[in-house]
Amino acid sequence: MEGYPNAAAKFSKEANLQPHQDGASIRSRQEIQNFIHSGNIQAAIETLNELDPQILDDDKALHFSLLRLQLVELIRSCNAAGGDISPALKFATEQLGPRAPTNPRFLEDLERTMALLLFPQENLEPQLAALLNPSLRRDAADSVNRAILERQSARREAAIRHLVKMRAWAENTVRDKGSSLPDRIDIGLRGEESDGQSRRQLNVENGHEPMVTS
Repeated sequence: MEGYPNAAAKFSKEANLQPHQDGASIRSRQEIQNFIHSGNIQAAIETLNELDPQILDDDKALHFSLLRLQLVELIRSCNAAGGDISPALKFATEQLGPRAPTNPRFLEDLERTMALLLFPQENLEPQLAALLNPSLRRDAADSVNRAILERQSARREAAIRHLVKMRAWAENTVRDKGSSLPDRIDIGLRGEESDGQSRRQLNVENGHEPMVTS
């Protein structure tokens, strides 16, 4: 289906597939975004796992970035609460420590984040101060949102591919048995059209219209 976004969207509609996300999925995405922007990373991770646990299982870098952001938020809270750093140390040891050695970038990010515990926030170097900037939350929220949309898009495309293959298999099976078939078989999709009209519409639809992504 590569190169044919509008044809894929049309096929989804005819096959009763949802080209858009359902309301529950949209609400979950919004909740995750709000949790991240407010610094409640634990709630964001839990909601994301409820929506699709495979996303963080498959994307180790995304998972680590969220855990690192959660550590940043813990350090921010420790500093505001009067200097008890034990919650941040415990979290770093249990959640980030085992993961950091698997990737040099992870280890570097963890070391930089832990450095926030060594210096007063008002005297941080720009590289460390950036970790406390709201842009880190925004970047994480954007990455999670993109991962969710890509995952949902892949699932829809897989379903469309399966329907196309099943249709071709059914036609070939009947023809192999010697039965005569029309050029196009109606298999119950909505809006079945003649071959000529379908080809003309494909030529138009595969022009420059944008793909449905939300």
